[in-house]
Amino acid sequence: MTTLTVWKFNTPEGAGLAEEKLLSLQKQDLITVVDAAVVSWPADKKKPKTKELNNLTGMGALSGTFWGMLFGLIFFIPLIGAAIGAATGALAGSLGDVGIDDEFIDEVRREVTPGTSALFLMSTNAVIDRVHDAFDATDAQLIRTNLSKDEEAKLREVFAD
Repeated sequence: MTTLTVWKFNTPEGAGLAEEKLLSLQKQDLITVVDAAVVSWPADKKKPKTKELNNLTGMGALSGTFWGMLFGLIFFIPLIGAAIGAATGALAGSLGDVGIDDEFIDEVRREVTPGTSALFLMSTNAVIDRVHDAFDATDAQLIRTNLSKDEEAKLREVFAD
């Protein structure tokens, strides 16, 4: 099963630096990165910068359209206004089928703010305890995943150590 997880970092550079860790984990067959993207939000900017991590992903990578749509819903629609926001309602509704609902969007919007960054990671086959150990040395905080509630609780339990 492919999961989407969002990791928050307390600096604008933190998520970008996690790319090296992900490459290492993938080379060790501890995780399969389907696709990934980084949001970096310097404290002095009005909106974040986004970047797909193409060097981590293979043939199964999603198009930039997915990330653009997701980041637009999370970070830019509130700035654009109600008329355009309403037009995206049907589009946002279709994301609910894959675990990206209003609650997901709202939580990420609350957590990823100026002065922080986030790693959006679509992955499979993660060896959770080894991934935890690799991220333990960083200021990474799991803020959201589209796993079932039981699966997410187990994941959060591992990362609470």
